Amino acid sequence: MDTHAGLHSQAILTINAGSSSIKFSLFLVPQLNQIIAGQIDGIGGESHIKVKLASKNIDETIILPNGSRPQNHREALSFLIDWLHQFAKDVDVIAVGHRVVHGGQKYSAPTLITDAVMKDLDALMVLAPLHEPHNLAGIRATQESFGGIPQIACFDTAFHRTHKFVDDCYAIPRYFYKQGVCRYGFHGLSYEYITDRLIHLFPKDARKKVIIAHLGNGASMTALHHGDSVASTMGFSSLDGLPMGTRCGEIDPGVLLYMMQHEGMDATEIARVLYQESGLKGLSGGLSNDMRTLENCDLPEAKEAIDYYVKEVKREIGALTALMAGLDVVVFTGGIGENSAVIRGRVLREMAWIGINLDEAKNLDGEVIISSDSSRVLCLKIHTDEERVIARHTLELSDNRVVKNKVSNV
Repeated sequence: MDTHAGLHSQAILTINAGSSSIKFSLFLVPQLNQIIAGQIDGIGGESHIKVKLASKNIDETIILPNGSRPQNHREALSFLIDWLHQFAKDVDVIAVGHRVVHGGQKYSAPTLITDAVMKDLDALMVLAPLHEPHNLAGIRATQESFGGIPQIACFDTAFHRTHKFVDDCYAIPRYFYKQGVCRYGFHGLSYEYITDRLIHLFPKDARKKVIIAHLGNGASMTALHHGDSVASTMGFSSLDGLPMGTRCGEIDPGVLLYMMQHEGMDATEIARVLYQESGLKGLSGGLSNDMRTLENCDLPEAKEAIDYYVKEVKREIGALTALMAGLDVVVFTGGIGENSAVIRGRVLREMAWIGINLDEAKNLDGEVIISSDSSRVLCLKIHTDEERVIARHTLELSDNRVVKNKVSNV
């Protein structure tokens, strides 16, 4: 495979380990040219690997034979390393960067992973049970496979550690806050990338009052002022705020008490409902958690799920605007935010009261600027790239350690 990499080129590997998939990318250093991007799906089942090669600019899907299908993250990482050895044998991986969903109150910046850091992250699994165990499994697997090269943790919560106490606390006894029960906010790597792109593309607007809507299977919104996060729709867990593919979003705690007291459900059962059976999937009566499927469905349940989703996004725009006492820029990103003109249009129409005027043609064409020339609020659609953020931080933290002493690992 021609990867545009010369003999013994050095590269950063990024890993984003989810519940049943692992996203990965390979970036040549020091320019961070991405030569491979891919994803292993169906871990523990009918596994396949999707890869995009920069040299070919095409996507390929490789269905794995029964005998080589990984049953867990360790096996998946082992397969990935063997695959890299075959397809990028002239590339030396000098450091690995990991997306880690939760950094707690302690970690406000990317961090070199040590035994002490791993001990801290193990303790945080209770705060992100859907994601953190798989993030840490990915770290341990690459530690075993890549030996002593630097491993860097990049936290989704770190971007929001600029919040004031009143933006982070809950109105419950204060000792819970000291135990770490507070609003963390997530999707920070995506928000960091979009903030950097705003500074590059729209420098006069980037430090104004901005709302970024990361809308995908996981969804949240954040308010930025002077380039810093000042509020997020997500709180203590990745359940809060907007409805998502299978997650409930904001919910009255009394509903949970009802589930316990009148339905006899325990914590495990409630967690399954809130994380796996709710959101678009639950609202649509189990039809789908995929917005594309719901947009193409004529059943009333699909329409009502979309109606609720749009209502909640609009409500949060109003709430975040109130917290900032104004609004200058709205950015849509994420799988739904970038690809669904329907959702962007439905959210932004009838919002002239807040200074938003949508340009229907630009929105349908998927242009970067989707607001009209007369709109006081600049409305944008920008592609996010969390992997590039991870690669940049990994290079910055590992540069002095490994570039002078290249380590070949694949």
